[in-house]
Amino acid sequence: MIDRRDELLANSGWSELVRKIRARTPARVLAGRAGAAYRTETQIQLREDHAAARDAVRAEFDLNAALGARVIEEWKLFGVRTRASSKDEYLLHPSLGREFSDAARAEISRRCPSGQDFQIAIGDGLSVPAIRAQVPALLPLLLAGAEARTWSVGQVFAIKHCRVGILNEIGQLLQPRVAVLLIGERPGLATAESLSAYMAYQPRAEHSDADRNLISNIHARGLNAEDAAVRILNLCAQMMKLGASGYSLKEDRPRLETT
Repeated sequence: MIDRRDELLANSGWSELVRKIRARTPARVLAGRAGAAYRTETQIQLREDHAAARDAVRAEFDLNAALGARVIEEWKLFGVRTRASSKDEYLLHPSLGREFSDAARAEISRRCPSGQDFQIAIGDGLSVPAIRAQVPALLPLLLAGAEARTWSVGQVFAIKHCRVGILNEIGQLLQPRVAVLLIGERPGLATAESLSAYMAYQPRAEHSDADRNLISNIHARGLNAEDAAVRILNLCAQMMKLGASGYSLKEDRPRLETT
């Protein structure tokens, strides 16, 4: 499907130089103006992108609707939720999205083996459309890459009303060597479908953002699924080798490592 920005760019009256600059970034540089205001096409695009961002934040995460029966069946996915019982509660009280409900803890403990090398969870975060758009392509690449490295892999599951800090609870429950959370990013006016991958080595209750690593901007106009998988697997391999994650670990090797 053609991105509306690409269509506007192709049909614009801009010079070749301006079109080349505009093609390099989703930022609204050199957009032109009509008097003191944006051009009509720019204003319409802004309103459309703002509406998409609001819809992404307010959307409720339904596993079947977001990923489809084929993906769920192939990877035996199941869903749990945090202590936030509604979208309003989730947005108003972020701390509730960092802890599993009692029922979720019981379900995860029952269905997921503990002590694995590589544990993936999928969280809605602030963009359900990001899960729908990016996870079906990214998840198989990550699991195939982990298998190629002979890592033991935990059962993947999805989390409704999820915040990044849930990584600590995953660590406490399942004791993986490395945990990866694929989570919808806060949408902006460039895209509402951007995914992040947060990673931590043996996450624990006392961990903070300083103990995690991040690959962000996974979307059609940013980092594609193939490159994202390479970078995520590379960082996880470094974590396993060094026994650490966070600010002290730098992503400085362009190719995958093995452990």
